[in-house]
Amino acid sequence: MINRVPHILFLYWVIKIAATTLGETGADMFSMTFNLGYGTTIVIFTVTFLLFLIIKMVLKRYEPITYWLTFTASAIVGTAISDYIDRTLALGYLIGSLILIALLLIILSFWYIKERSLSVENITTSSAEVFYWMAFLVANTLGTAAGDFLSDDLGLGFMASALLITGLLIITVLLHYYTKISSILLFWIAFVLTRPFGATFGDLLTKPIEKGGLDLGTIGASIFFLGILIIALIKEVKIEKAKL
Repeated sequence: MINRVPHILFLYWVIKIAATTLGETGADMFSMTFNLGYGTTIVIFTVTFLLFLIIKMVLKRYEPITYWLTFTASAIVGTAISDYIDRTLALGYLIGSLILIALLLIILSFWYIKERSLSVENITTSSAEVFYWMAFLVANTLGTAAGDFLSDDLGLGFMASALLITGLLIITVLLHYYTKISSILLFWIAFVLTRPFGATFGDLLTKPIEKGGLDLGTIGASIFFLGILIIALIKEVKIEKAKL
């Protein structure tokens, strides 16, 4: 049976961080810079995400461009949903994070019950892939809420939050290589952590100087990370072609 998802190698994390950071700056660009609002942004990119996901599932194999277009759309949706929960529903990032943690655990539980596995490197059935993308969408949203909770609610600021998350990611990598802790558990920890890393770094670039940012703007930052994403994707496509 053909695997539908990429292996988790170094390049995966490079593309993932670029895509999640683009998700942060892109969502802010559409919702605030272009003044579409969170609700409209959520609708547009939820539809985009579902369209890419349908194409992805019809292919029934791993194809880098389609996969990462689907992922990036989920990252933009996740950012917009997180901001909607906090600012429109006024639940706050802490409550939003707790709700999303509970939702992620529920999805993972049903995934395991149905598939008897939570492998993120070996997805060969449609049902497993649906759970895979549902979990990714919620985890992307959770990562944004967690990052904003650190930088805004706890008052750490964007730079300190990014440094803290970087330290946690380094610890996670060390645990992967030097302990026998479940690699699947460590993957989900790293997956969630790389999201607020990207989100806080994106905010650092785009937010005004008086709010602790560099005031580079959402459009410029989005173009920058889109460029990184494209370069990394070209490398990934070449690797996949070499396997054929």
